[in-house]
Amino acid sequence: MSELKPRKLVSVQEHLRDQVANALRAALIAGELRPGVIYSAPTLAAEYGVSATPVREAMLDLAHEGLVESVRNKGFRVTELSERDLDEFTEIRALIEIPTVGKVARSATREQLEALRPTAEEIVAAARAGDLIGYLEADRRFHLGLLALAGNSRLVETVGDLRKRSRLYGLTELAEAGALVASAREHAELLDFMLAGDAAAAEEHMRHHLAHVRSLWAARKQETPEQKSPARKLNAR
Repeated sequence: MSELKPRKLVSVQEHLRDQVANALRAALIAGELRPGVIYSAPTLAAEYGVSATPVREAMLDLAHEGLVESVRNKGFRVTELSERDLDEFTEIRALIEIPTVGKVARSATREQLEALRPTAEEIVAAARAGDLIGYLEADRRFHLGLLALAGNSRLVETVGDLRKRSRLYGLTELAEAGALVASAREHAELLDFMLAGDAAAAEEHMRHHLAHVRSLWAARKQETPEQKSPARKLNAR
């Protein structure tokens, strides 16, 4: 009998690290963790009912995504994006995504485009349900999946990184007001233009969509000064 090569098993600690990271992303999106504020691993660990180690590891993952930054001997500060930062991220995305959508509209098959329809519908369903994590995840899959049809993996990687660094915080009020639904519907509308072979209309629609998302962020209501608690006990084993 041949000897099996040793394989690295997924540890409980690694699984918990992912759980904590997802919980922290949710808290960021909901505005429960506020930009500019420093949070210590022990404090967050107590909030979530876990040890400090998986919180530190999860925060390092978020730091690599540009969502937080390490503050020596204190903890982690939620990255604060200025209006100029968001304008610049949006401008770069527009320079990349608008012409790429036109290219894909001219080259992709009907089957390739229709394959994205369920994801476009998922975005709308999540927006209506106020499911922010589901909304952003489906939105990410749609946009990156669409760009992937251009056949340039580096382009997809670049836009994916831009999306992480321009992650919108505090979307709860927008979701509760139903403001995300109109933006969500624009994904299916974009597919319709592309399926019709109208590259120019698809490019213009993508320009409108990026501007719409940016305007939603600019018009959002300010959170109250009181910091919301991010406490969510994890089902750790």
